[in-house]
Amino acid sequence: MRVIRALAAAALATTFLVGAGQASRAAAGELPSVTAFFNDPGSQVNKWVAANPNDSRRARIASRIASQPQGVWFSRYTPGTVTEDVRKVTSAASAKGQVPVLVAYQLPNRDCGGASAGGAPDLASYDAWMRGFAAGLGSGPSVVILEPDSIALISCLSPAELSGRYASLARASATIHAAAPKARVYFDAGHSAWNSPAVQASRLRSAGVLSSGDGIYSNVSNYRRTADEVAFAKAVLAQFGGSSGLTAVIDTSRNGNGPAPGDTWCDPRGRKVGENPTAGTGDPAIDAYLWIKPPGELDGCAGAAGSFSPDYAYEMAG
Repeated sequence: MRVIRALAAAALATTFLVGAGQASRAAAGELPSVTAFFNDPGSQVNKWVAANPNDSRRARIASRIASQPQGVWFSRYTPGTVTEDVRKVTSAASAKGQVPVLVAYQLPNRDCGGASAGGAPDLASYDAWMRGFAAGLGSGPSVVILEPDSIALISCLSPAELSGRYASLARASATIHAAAPKARVYFDAGHSAWNSPAVQASRLRSAGVLSSGDGIYSNVSNYRRTADEVAFAKAVLAQFGGSSGLTAVIDTSRNGNGPAPGDTWCDPRGRKVGENPTAGTGDPAIDAYLWIKPPGELDGCAGAAGSFSPDYAYEMAG
């Protein structure tokens, strides 16, 4: 009898969690096809364009890259100012009637100690930072890209660390929805040449995407072709069944020429920007093509990770 009661309680808890996830998605609403995304005047590329009026590379970079809305990354651990920093972006976007794309990038052990290592010192500090992040989102619509690589790249984590990460991601999304009901939160799906749809979906479930997420994202900071990423994202979504309500966004910022030879991912040459950011994808499963990784910002091989290279931007804009 106790076993039956325990199974019934577990089923009820699962129903509640899925129901809570569907409620959060209903509150966030759909991403209309006419959505105008926010182009941050404080982005590195916009600052470079403003500071270099006579540079021979300026016109191409300005017209092809700086003109497009891009993700605003919160990758420096500044817990004392994160609410103010986020509010500055969301308030500016709201004033223009635009939707900001914000990238939360502060999990401990991010990038498994690679070129983009850093983040909060521990999960308790991360949870506190996320509360500050969420407090700055405001009442308007926003898109939150939750922790790139956090679910696709887990090789450096022990089972206990992985369990803690998954729980923290679920809390993060719930925190965002509680503070900003119109925010849409997307979880990490890696990309089409990384983990299989079944493996990635299993990890996404463990991270709470069904209970607290609005969707998934694919190809952040990578170069896979859009058609491949759309097919992959749909294959991941199919693992959740037709009633999940989840959708996807694709990073098209650097995939205009597809992947580099040998699938080199760290500042490969000969890459180009892809489709411009738009919510008018014509596909109900794909909410938007976004420029999540700003073109011209480095991966950590040709310069410091996240730094802006006008040479690299110029090549990508060609």
